[in-house]
Amino acid sequence: MDWHRQPLIGFDLETTGTDVETDRVVTAAVVRVEPDGAVSAEQTWLLDPGVVIPAQASAIHGISTDHVRACGVPAAAAIEEIAEAVAGVLRSGAPLVVMNARYDLSLLDRECRRYGIESLGERLGVAPAPVVDPLVIDKHVDKYRKGTRALHALCAHYGVPLDAAHDARADAVAAAGVVRRMAERHRLVGAMSVADLHDLQVRAAAEQSASLQAYLRRTSSPTAVVESAWPVVPRGR
Repeated sequence: MDWHRQPLIGFDLETTGTDVETDRVVTAAVVRVEPDGAVSAEQTWLLDPGVVIPAQASAIHGISTDHVRACGVPAAAAIEEIAEAVAGVLRSGAPLVVMNARYDLSLLDRECRRYGIESLGERLGVAPAPVVDPLVIDKHVDKYRKGTRALHALCAHYGVPLDAAHDARADAVAAAGVVRRMAERHRLVGAMSVADLHDLQVRAAAEQSASLQAYLRRTSSPTAVVESAWPVVPRGR
């Protein structure tokens, strides 16, 4: 059976910022989305990241420092649970759907290191796979379409509801819906095995990064460097 006609597991983080090396997880969700779009299982977390949540981040996801200090669980315990939940999905062979996986999975990796917790790679014994990233796939199959590729834009383009943008659960569900629609619209993607699709994304992400780096060096920043690794940026880079 085609991978997109089976249940998909969506994963999403909301965080304190956009730097995978220094920012922290605030909320996380792992959701099982059935072929009809129904959520049949879910795990969600609200963390106290141990640092002040910047106002600009709170303005996006609506979660304040006061709220996580009052209601959040300690970060280290939650990161252990999140990492093991994600590793469990990947051990099962089910595709893990992550919008902009390079960010979410790299930040989770750094949080594991911060608390002395085994990373996904250490738990699995191999690089995390199979991962399905709607951002990478959309850029690959429709590279010349203008406009943003943010999740809300992909949902609008592929006709997928997004009821509460920047809520980890809602974003994880929407990302699963988007890749399902992509696979239906772009038959080559849907006909691939999930292992082959993962490998395609590794190559596509590197090509997309090289293209953006060349553009930036040509137009605005001669020394620009755009990360090419996917779905996890190696530590120390």
